[in-house]
Amino acid sequence: MDLKDYGWDEGFAVSFADLSERGLEPARVVRQSRDLSTLIASSGERLGEVSGLFRNRARGPADFPAVGDWAAVRTVPGGRAVIESLLPRRSAFTRKAAGEAVEAQVVAANVDTVFLVSGLDGDFNLRRMERYLTTAWSSRAEPVVVLNKADLHADSAAFAAAAAGVAPGVPVLAVSALAERGLESLGPYLLPGRTIALLGSSGVGKSTIINRLLGEERFATAAVSDAEAGRGRHTTSARELARLPGGALLVDTPGMRELGLWADDEGLDRTFEEIDALAARCRFPDCGHEHEPGCAVRAAVEAGRIDRARWESFLKLRREMRFLELKKDEKARRQHEKAVGRDFHARLKEIKRHKPRYR
Repeated sequence: MDLKDYGWDEGFAVSFADLSERGLEPARVVRQSRDLSTLIASSGERLGEVSGLFRNRARGPADFPAVGDWAAVRTVPGGRAVIESLLPRRSAFTRKAAGEAVEAQVVAANVDTVFLVSGLDGDFNLRRMERYLTTAWSSRAEPVVVLNKADLHADSAAFAAAAAGVAPGVPVLAVSALAERGLESLGPYLLPGRTIALLGSSGVGKSTIINRLLGEERFATAAVSDAEAGRGRHTTSARELARLPGGALLVDTPGMRELGLWADDEGLDRTFEEIDALAARCRFPDCGHEHEPGCAVRAAVEAGRIDRARWESFLKLRREMRFLELKKDEKARRQHEKAVGRDFHARLKEIKRHKPRYR
């Protein structure tokens, strides 16, 4: 099997050089379900799991394999693969892991283009789109907004214009996977060896789009009733990478009820580039664009040059990012304190062990 068909290139080969000397083999993660990975190597497809050393060194969910990762593996008796390490990721679409813990979870790695899929039904939501765009730009992949279910409207141009208004510089494509309309507009992004991830809420039709592009019903789909419109139905339970007949690689992912934001300032600035551009005119370089005097952004909002709802969305996302940063700092501080405490008690035990005894 030629790994170039799965995105392997000279850059990855250079990164793998030292690992190759250890007798390890490169393989790409094409399916991820709980602790088990399905890998494609030059010797074929196999199941694998991380080694004990890998698990011990992992600092959190983001360190574990995700669909799209390139791994260094060794084969053990029985034909299974043991994942010893991962190659550095070129991009990673990351969200906050579910639960109270402040941890990142990688949804897809080494992605070139992200199709942010939104349904032209109850799912269409500009504020949610801004959240996805911020995360996509932060991933270092190129986002493309895909408006599915265009067959529900005689004219989808108004939806496309609204989406373009919150996605400056990002292509916006209207398609209908069910009616097989407009899918040819995706063609320029479906190049051999390129990896595209489809992300969006439950029920927006990601699996249907992939099935149409594959030409077969490989991924499970389910109809969405009127009562479920806007909520969707969760049909994909595992992340999986599929190779199209033309050579492009598509990653289907489980639908998300809510995207836990995990982004950086660059991603936020690219999503709200008009706010970022105006920020240079504010009186204070650290202006928060809320109550500060001489704020060029707030003046533009008051003058109607920036949509108020968009400005409020920017502030909301930034507050959420800052809150997560504080929680991450707090977690790092606690971990440091525990490490210092363990070191102190280890040293104390060593001193007691060697302390001379007097009669």
